[in-house]
Amino acid sequence: MLAVVQQTISVTAPVFSMLFLGVVLKRLGLVDVAFINTASTLVFRGTLPTLLFLGIIKADLSAALQPALLLYFVLATLGCFLLAWAWSVWRCPKADRGIYTQGAFRGNNGIVGLALATSIYGDYGLSVGAVLGGVVILSYNILSAIILAIYSPQAKADVWSVGKSIVSNPLIIGVLAAIPFAAWQIPLPAWLLTSAGYFAQMSLPLALICIGATLTLDSLRQGTGMAISSSLMKVLWLPVLATLGAGLCGFRGADLGILFLYFVSPTAAASFVMAKAVGGNYQLASAIIVISTLASVITTNLGLLLLQWVGWL
Repeated sequence: MLAVVQQTISVTAPVFSMLFLGVVLKRLGLVDVAFINTASTLVFRGTLPTLLFLGIIKADLSAALQPALLLYFVLATLGCFLLAWAWSVWRCPKADRGIYTQGAFRGNNGIVGLALATSIYGDYGLSVGAVLGGVVILSYNILSAIILAIYSPQAKADVWSVGKSIVSNPLIIGVLAAIPFAAWQIPLPAWLLTSAGYFAQMSLPLALICIGATLTLDSLRQGTGMAISSSLMKVLWLPVLATLGAGLCGFRGADLGILFLYFVSPTAAASFVMAKAVGGNYQLASAIIVISTLASVITTNLGLLLLQWVGWL
């Protein structure tokens, strides 16, 4: 079990390092509000869609394709989304419901979930996790676009406006654009893939630096209650329900373990980028990312230990 703890920390530690770097750069005056706004826009409209595009076209959609597992993940994600939304309606101010809901259901599966699945389950974890990642990307971004469009201060909540916000979302466009290339194995020039890779690799560092730069004691104090609530929902309550459901549906062993790791992953850095893009409470989004990442180190390891104890892994 100590090895699993070390793996979890090795995956989450770089995230904290970049967050801390953002705090330091802001204190030194090397990062200001203008940089945060520009960098966040660049990530949302450029580097992150490119990263998602490359992730899809490099995935072997025919390998480790398990319809039952993929279907369960989609249904469980939708259920978690609706539960988080219902709770936010009861407990959160209207303006913060979109940020709270996104923070509670949208996991950092591309970094934390896939890395842990690969570390624990080897090539099988990598292949299943990569295929599952394509479903994750599409479902997370569509649901996030919907909830943020409904509660964004500058958005209209009618069906036409919400639909328009979904189809015009750069992250969703990046995913949809990649599907034909992946499905039909359309080759792209090596130089183009290399250049795109350089560009895409800026996504996570830039996003995390911006998150760290926006963190202040005042913003953490003001949103502590909601941030803790959303974080616990992300890394504790919803993973418990979703994993229990998976176990009752008959998933066992590596398949159940991979589902659990994807459900329990901390809130994705992309949630901050999307919150900033729609004019939402990005300070709350920042706090949720930090708290959920810290808490996931504990809940991930306890969850794996408990699943082994009941004989499901």
